[in-house]
Amino acid sequence: MSATTNLPLFGLAAEQESQQVTDWAARIGWVVGLLLFIALLYWLMRQGWKWRGTLQGDLPDLPQRPEHTGEPLLTATGRYHGSTSAGQWLDRIVAHGLGTRSRAELTLTAQGLDTLRPAAQDFFVPADRLRGARLDTGIAGKVLTEGGLLVVTWEHGGRRLDSGFRLDHSADQARWVEKINAMCGDNGVAAMQQHKEGA
Repeated sequence: MSATTNLPLFGLAAEQESQQVTDWAARIGWVVGLLLFIALLYWLMRQGWKWRGTLQGDLPDLPQRPEHTGEPLLTATGRYHGSTSAGQWLDRIVAHGLGTRSRAELTLTAQGLDTLRPAAQDFFVPADRLRGARLDTGIAGKVLTEGGLLVVTWEHGGRRLDSGFRLDHSADQARWVEKINAMCGDNGVAAMQQHKEGA
């Protein structure tokens, strides 16, 4: 009696055992295909980045930091989120390392804006090339809350650029806007007005 009742149980166990068999060849094929697809996307992105850099080849080398920058008016740490053509928050500038996001240490002096980037190329904006500053929501594909980004407008190689920063102490960003616009005088007012009209 017990032998006959155990037979269906053995059959059921055998069926369950056979259902757990995995087609490893198909699974490995899918994984390899996915990895190749990701590698292709990465390669295409790099090619697009290089192509954009080639198009911006007319942008001259960035200004060098002067030997004596003077006493700091403001200092801050934060993140550099990228630079774009002024007023066009998706037209990323990648030439001379300006497209690389990184940590940043900012120092504003009477000589200009000094940006130290530990993991990327530093850059310096002379005071006479600063065109204003504002609080904004996004730049170069990075979107933050209202007023979450400090955007500095400056001129280089005959082009106006916007560079976006998020300070570690975001409450200080309004002071930076006020100070930079005061340094720029009429240029700062004009840049703010132009941005409002374009918005």
